[in-house]
Amino acid sequence: MRSTHPDRHTYLTETPIPSLIWQLAVPTIISMLVTGIYNSADTYFVGQISTQATAAVGLVFSVQAIIQALGFFCGHGSGNCLSRMLGAGKQQEAEEMAATGFVLALLLGAIVAVAGNLFAETLADFLGATDASRADTMAYMRIILMGAPFMTGQFVINNQLRFQGSAMYAMVGLMLGAVMNIGLDPLLIFVCGLGVRGAAIATVCGQITSFFALLIGSGKGENLRLRLKNARLNGKNLLQITNGGMPSLARQGLAAVSTLLLNRYARIYGGDAAIAGMSIVTRILMLNVSVLIGFGQGYQPVCSYNYGAKRYSRVREGFRYCLKYGTIILTVAGALCVIFAPTVVGWFRDDPAVISIGARALRWQACVLPLLATSILTNMLLQAIGKGVKASITSSARNGIFFIPLILILPHFFGLTGVEMTQAWADVLAFLLAVPMAYSELKHMRSPAEPPLS
Repeated sequence: MRSTHPDRHTYLTETPIPSLIWQLAVPTIISMLVTGIYNSADTYFVGQISTQATAAVGLVFSVQAIIQALGFFCGHGSGNCLSRMLGAGKQQEAEEMAATGFVLALLLGAIVAVAGNLFAETLADFLGATDASRADTMAYMRIILMGAPFMTGQFVINNQLRFQGSAMYAMVGLMLGAVMNIGLDPLLIFVCGLGVRGAAIATVCGQITSFFALLIGSGKGENLRLRLKNARLNGKNLLQITNGGMPSLARQGLAAVSTLLLNRYARIYGGDAAIAGMSIVTRILMLNVSVLIGFGQGYQPVCSYNYGAKRYSRVREGFRYCLKYGTIILTVAGALCVIFAPTVVGWFRDDPAVISIGARALRWQACVLPLLATSILTNMLLQAIGKGVKASITSSARNGIFFIPLILILPHFFGLTGVEMTQAWADVLAFLLAVPMAYSELKHMRSPAEPPLS
């Protein structure tokens, strides 16, 4: 892809925006879809075992969200920063930032793996496991936790590659892990008779495969070499990673909290069937939104690099282009989910109670799905240009600022229906917050030679 361009700077600052975004976005969209599929693979195959097993996988999703949050914190924090450094011609600083983000992710992943297994029983109860699903929850979670360092590490390398404009290497690394996971799931679950343990082993094997594939890819072409000797865990670098990564940590961390609360209220009003149904809907929505996230992640290196190079008109043009097509994509996806909701939920678990609850929740969320284009892309814009506080606010909106109060209020008045509709209303409010945030930044983002926005 990049071989037709003389160098990274020319490629990212002179290639026409539509062409550049699609070149970077297509591999990333494929990566996100594949990641979404293999994240959903456990739910699909475990759904063939029992409703309790499906509920267990849904409960442990909160733990996986925390691990992902730490990986994205280090990956987006270092990736955004190193991309702006490269745009400004600071090669050595960029190499140190890449190594620092990678080492920090491995350390955080190791801490989670050890602490999580030490307190696994308490954690399972805290997540909301019922008597029927506790054993499966414990079995699945313990193995998932052991893969935490590889999960955080792969997210860092993947994001750093994307922010350098090497989306193809990032895609291949994730795809190899996805193929490994999907291939091992039925073999370990059914042929070897390992049940939920087999699903967890397949997931960790996929993560290890992606980790080493991405590590190899990081040493190819113009990509920054990850050298541990370049790591600088000092206050300056940690502050920069925090500024760029805090929005991701807030978004993913609050996703874990919101999932925990969702599961707790689902258990109160519908038991394991409700937990399973809401878990399935979460995975379905992740698949739909993954297309938009992949599209936006194709835009982020364009945004951060050109912002660092003071090519502000390209930053604005890219945002408008992504917003237009992102909204179209999610409108089509939302319409299909509304029409075929029971069928789609039934693919994961053929249980009338699960399908009934899941279909209602899916339709609620699908109706407002197009609004996520504005919310998510605004967050990516703010994060890529280093507006850490604003980005943290927008990233916290749908899963935290609005979701948490709503999940505490709506079920009290509407019961299970309140649980099903909470995310939809949170998405509406997040959209209303994002619009003025995006407009204010784009309006003032110009060099002295550029005219103001009309």
